Amino acid sequence: MTAQLELTLDFPAAVAALERTLVEGLDVEACPARSNVAVPAGELLLMPAATDQYAGVKVAGVAPGNPAAGLPRITGSYLLLDGPTLRPLALLDGAALTALRTPAVTALALRALAGPDARHLVLFGAGPQALGHLEALNAVLPGLDRVTVVARRPGPAAELVARAAELGLAAAVGTPGAVAGADAVVCCTTARTPLFDGALVPDRAVVAAVGSHEPTAREVDARLVDRADLFVEAREVALREAGDLLMAGAGAERLANLAELVTRKAVVRHDRPRLFKSVGMAWQDLAVAAAQYVSARQRTGG
Repeated sequence: MTAQLELTLDFPAAVAALERTLVEGLDVEACPARSNVAVPAGELLLMPAATDQYAGVKVAGVAPGNPAAGLPRITGSYLLLDGPTLRPLALLDGAALTALRTPAVTALALRALAGPDARHLVLFGAGPQALGHLEALNAVLPGLDRVTVVARRPGPAAELVARAAELGLAAAVGTPGAVAGADAVVCCTTARTPLFDGALVPDRAVVAAVGSHEPTAREVDARLVDRADLFVEAREVALREAGDLLMAGAGAERLANLAELVTRKAVVRHDRPRLFKSVGMAWQDLAVAAAQYVSARQRTGG
């Protein structure tokens, strides 16, 4: 029986695993597409990926009704395989893997896109992804010292503010208008319509929209998309799934991908907003799962 592998990597280690995968030359535009299957409870996602060393597949469930019952909205499992033989190596909690790699992807992008003196983060959402993004960005943005949480539910918002305070950050609950004073804005919600007026975002700011992977849902408006330089995980997948960009009419010619950003082939300007739109890709799960597997073997001497 394949062993269950506990996720023990921290955010800096996950960011490093993602960066290493891109620096080593992964072609993000050629990665396999995600399969989406509608089911009565919501949606099943099938996400395979492979390199020479490892292969893997995540089966994830998205159940919108779960939070009302006190259950996670995202469920699933990840199977890690040996690349040359496709022999199963380990099983990982798919929801925990998603909660680790998604903020790590954003952190990798914003480390390159944020201004060198970025201090004020405006965070939309108060669920597990919002918490993960708070902790990941605190780890990679050295000047960060203030957080404004914008969320529909007062209780979770207050908990997130308390966690920010534990990290040594000045924190408060705010309104969407807080983006006018932001250095970084991160959207981790299930919203289907824009969360704020894109005209309010300062030219110095970077915005990350990570909450949706549907062509008919968006967290940011066309006004911001029109003003901003645009960065994505991969052009191919963004033009298929990124409603924030598709609904604003953004074409491939305006998009730089994450590999180009990490390898410094993409130009980063600070005289206009930078928008990073992610939808999640299977190579990210594989990179982090493989790094966890290697870390576990090193700890145990295997």
